[in-house]
Amino acid sequence: MIPTTELKLSAIAKDVRKAKSEALVIAVGQGGDGPVLLENPLSAKSAQALADALPLLGVTGAADEVHRLPGLPESGTDVLVLAGVGKLPPGNAVTIETLRRAAGSAVRQLAGVQSVALGLPAATVAEAAAVAEGAALGAYAFNEHRSRENDGRRPVAEATVLTPVAADKQLAKALKRASVLGRAVNATRSLVNQPPSHLYPESFAAAAAQMAKGLPVKVTVLDEDKLEKDGYGGLTGVGKGSMRPPRLVKVEYAPARAKAKLAFVGKGITFDSGGLSLKPAAGMMTMKCDMAGAAVVLNAVLAIAELGLPVKATAWLCLAENMPSGTASRPSDVLTMYGGKTVEVLNTDAEGRLVMADGLAAASEEHPDVLLDVATLTGAQMVALGSRVGAVMGEEGVRDAVKAAADRAGELFWPMPLPEELRSGLASQVADLSNMGDKYGGMLTAAIFLREFVGETAGVRIPWAHLDIAGPAFNEGSPHGYTPKEGTGVAVRTLVAYAEDVVARSA
Repeated sequence: MIPTTELKLSAIAKDVRKAKSEALVIAVGQGGDGPVLLENPLSAKSAQALADALPLLGVTGAADEVHRLPGLPESGTDVLVLAGVGKLPPGNAVTIETLRRAAGSAVRQLAGVQSVALGLPAATVAEAAAVAEGAALGAYAFNEHRSRENDGRRPVAEATVLTPVAADKQLAKALKRASVLGRAVNATRSLVNQPPSHLYPESFAAAAAQMAKGLPVKVTVLDEDKLEKDGYGGLTGVGKGSMRPPRLVKVEYAPARAKAKLAFVGKGITFDSGGLSLKPAAGMMTMKCDMAGAAVVLNAVLAIAELGLPVKATAWLCLAENMPSGTASRPSDVLTMYGGKTVEVLNTDAEGRLVMADGLAAASEEHPDVLLDVATLTGAQMVALGSRVGAVMGEEGVRDAVKAAADRAGELFWPMPLPEELRSGLASQVADLSNMGDKYGGMLTAAIFLREFVGETAGVRIPWAHLDIAGPAFNEGSPHGYTPKEGTGVAVRTLVAYAEDVVARSA
């Protein structure tokens, strides 16, 4: 079983002492004339005294800034925590995502504290939900492989949101959603953080089946013999260099009276050495994260099932380990992909698109209304957009809908084009196409390659978009907001929000 962390969430409307928490978190922003204490549950007298003292305390209100002070008797907590929200807009009205990040940053930095009360501005259900979700995302730690767990690294276990809408029935639903999303994102992070010695195609498939227990989903696992028999040439071709054979895992949630059929395909390279086109040593150091796309689509479908959304959602996990050996695929080999198309392998380090091709072709056979794929696919994505912003490409309507869902979820994605002239770069002298294209625009060329394997319904290509998360899936820098170091779980919330938007549009 993949361990994860889960935050117990609740809400109260009035006396903070009823929360029985160890720490009270309130917000400070950066105003034009200095730090500004935002709306909080303190008495007017205490709030004014604290506001006057902020400059003397060295508090600036910068994002991710957290100051701990002794608790006030009126709060009933041992610690008062001042959490920065960053620069304030006119009127000091902070955005939903600002609240989400501030709550997540505070909870993340309060690891070692058992319980917190969150007294950030939360006058509406949407604001209270953002505070709860940020807290759920911030309460994460990965200590599974430490010889002795350090109690100081334990994440916060309980959080109470202080809000005047605590009794609103919609908030109860929002708190459940925040809890489900937090658990799904944290499970994705834990999968990504697993070392390749522990997470490989077979163990990943077993973990998926274990994580799905108790939910109304069906898990089907295709082993190496079935993949070979059925012609999954991408998965078998990439996986044959490893002693750990590939798997294709299908996770299906199919409620009665579903309003739409969604298919999610995820890249699951549990370790990427580059194969015979070997990466340099430094390039391998983070390659345990090359299965992030598969972790995302798995947990997105499990979250959709737990939330009971009226959509059929199917995740396809394309799992393989890309290793060099005497049995590995060679540059110039030709692979026959699932469905019959042939691909000349010019570079064995462009392997993700090969396993994804099989998954896209298989998912297309079920004729979903929309097909989305998620992958840590190209280094070119990071060249184009940096380490925090993902790319989304594909059919314009789907691409823009994914971007809108990401914006609502608070995840950073940017729409990118698919220039048709790049298709000619994939031409092969011996096969239907090659797995490498022109030197420039590698992210776009990779997406154009994937598009070749998206099927049709009634002669029309299935609406499709590709999410390249090579940069934002794995945080090599310092933690920030609700984002920890290493696995981030990015794109889970976007896929869930997309499914919710599909439901809303069909109402």
